[in-house]
Amino acid sequence: MLHFQTTPSRALLVTRFIQHSKRHNSFFPAEKLTKKDLNPRVLGAEYAVRGLIPNKAEELREKLRHNPDSLPFKEIINANIGNPQQLRQRPLTFYRSVLSILQNPKLLETYHDYPKDVVHRARVLLSKIGSLGAYSHSQGVQYIREQIAHFITKRDGGAISLPENIYLTGGASDGVKAVFEVILDGERTSGVMIPIPQYPLYTAAITLNNATPISYYLNEHDNWSTNPHEIEELVQTSNKFGIKPKILVVINPGNPTGSVLSKTAIEDILTIAAKRGLVIIADEVYQENIFEGKFHSFKSVLSDLQHKHAHLYDNVQLVSLHSTSKGVTGECGQRGGYMELVGFKPEIHEMFLKLASISLCSVVSGQALVEMMVNPPKKGDESYELDQKERTAIHETYKSKANALYEAFSKLENIEVQKPQGAMYLFPKIILSESIIAHAKDLGLKPDEFYCLELLGNTGICVVPGSGFGQVEGTFHVRTTFLPPGQEWIDKWAKFHKEFFLKFRGV
Repeated sequence: MLHFQTTPSRALLVTRFIQHSKRHNSFFPAEKLTKKDLNPRVLGAEYAVRGLIPNKAEELREKLRHNPDSLPFKEIINANIGNPQQLRQRPLTFYRSVLSILQNPKLLETYHDYPKDVVHRARVLLSKIGSLGAYSHSQGVQYIREQIAHFITKRDGGAISLPENIYLTGGASDGVKAVFEVILDGERTSGVMIPIPQYPLYTAAITLNNATPISYYLNEHDNWSTNPHEIEELVQTSNKFGIKPKILVVINPGNPTGSVLSKTAIEDILTIAAKRGLVIIADEVYQENIFEGKFHSFKSVLSDLQHKHAHLYDNVQLVSLHSTSKGVTGECGQRGGYMELVGFKPEIHEMFLKLASISLCSVVSGQALVEMMVNPPKKGDESYELDQKERTAIHETYKSKANALYEAFSKLENIEVQKPQGAMYLFPKIILSESIIAHAKDLGLKPDEFYCLELLGNTGICVVPGSGFGQVEGTFHVRTTFLPPGQEWIDKWAKFHKEFFLKFRGV
């Protein structure tokens, strides 16, 4: 006869445990987790864009909600993060119209309210995607990757892009995380070269992957330009100290600087990558936001170099990132983006696909928005004129806001600022006296944190201290977006700035 061992029921196990505890009178509850029990890499990671100052801003927002007259201002102005629709930018009509049908295909039964090209696009996407509620291929919907490849090829003057090299991601941030997870080996001997100032995602991701940051400084007085000789020297110096640089990060247009790299600067960086075997991450999410100069994609410049110099640049490995969060799209919460891998061996692609498969797929509605971003209405389409009008209005608003903030800062004492060429930010230098610096340190604050907290407490304007992005030792900056509407907040800031230096002149 066979005998099966049965598992006691949960209720029986609990009863036995209680009886045992009563009998032996020895049951003591276990301690809850504390920080010392956690992953030290998570504890060490910092993300200033939503750090000390923004957290304080949320506290003040709650205070205003319960008591609107409790503070010397009526609202919090979030200039700390490039989040256009939080700051009243309206979504593009074409995007949201198509998306509404994708979310609720029954609307096709009463589509007389929609332009014909909206209905056509929705039908095409539904036929290629199926339901937005279903998983897609882990790399992303094949049709959408084909549309992205077509967009890149056209943008770059014929430099061929292939859909098999494209991965749909949850915004550009997920692309960065994927590259770090695949390429970095969890050892401190792996180095990542990052610009200073940089976007804090990179330092946080470096910490989480237990790698070593290698900082190359941008030249503030030359429109935040790069110095290829410094980068080359850093590679050599790092190798001497047992650190192998594996990745070189470039943000173009710049966050937080608002600068745009010249074609020559990009060529210099690609040359270093070709000589040193560095994987380049080209963070190009602000490529639509250009006010002065011209955007050159790393892919197009690499293609030119490969054409002119035969095989010298064939070993370059490039990851280009784009996102629906920026540009004029501004769909930050929809989490759409893509990365294109150029120059990688098939075995490396296999690892990226494996990693994508672990997450099943990126948000499918975000994938649909990427398709609309790279394939907007064309001339002759019913939605074209309205779409162009909305895009032009957003772009012109960005440009005028950037200039208004730049001009206001340029008139103030104790502040220096470079004119933004693109992106959504300014990174002004605040010139603080030794007495203010000492006073901030007495309060346990970094000097630029002190300035930002004073600005927040007096005006409700939330910006991020430059120390969260990196800066030359002994200098102090703030990063601000120029997205908030109107002129009033700019005037408030200018008034605060003057009063701040009067107030703390004798501290």
